[in-house]
Amino acid sequence: MPGNGGSGGNGAGAGGGSRSLDRIDRAILRLLQQDGRASIRSVAERVHVSRANAYARIARMMEDGVIRGFTARVDHERAGHGASAYVTLKIVQNSWRTVREQLLTLPGVEHIALVSGEFDVLLLVHTVDNRALRELVLGRIQSLPAVLGTQTLLVFDETDQAPALPD
Repeated sequence: MPGNGGSGGNGAGAGGGSRSLDRIDRAILRLLQQDGRASIRSVAERVHVSRANAYARIARMMEDGVIRGFTARVDHERAGHGASAYVTLKIVQNSWRTVREQLLTLPGVEHIALVSGEFDVLLLVHTVDNRALRELVLGRIQSLPAVLGTQTLLVFDETDQAPALPD
């Protein structure tokens, strides 16, 4: 449960289908987004249910893939990654799965998304410095056979906020 570490997978839960979330489930999710290390007891007290009920709800949401894991929110600059960027990619048609698997092996790639619009893929990357960023983009990403072109957008400042949950 909370504190187990690890990150989630692709969002597909082991249970296959997803059940709707009620008010208590959403309250539990908000608490865990604020503090993924919160104890079952603390969560139960704050949402006014028994520990067994809180445990069962969290376990169900994990099984359904609603909760994909528990992670630390990292200040990348303080962790030694002084350069962050969004990198857009144009790729060969129907090569998304192959490109995604190749990108997953690259150091510093935090987020990969297939998107619509002028480009096909959006990456968020973190590297030690601009030299390492240049090597990642020019040396590794642009050398992938299905990548037709890239554009790099340097991050000067960022604000992190937990995603809003539906009411």
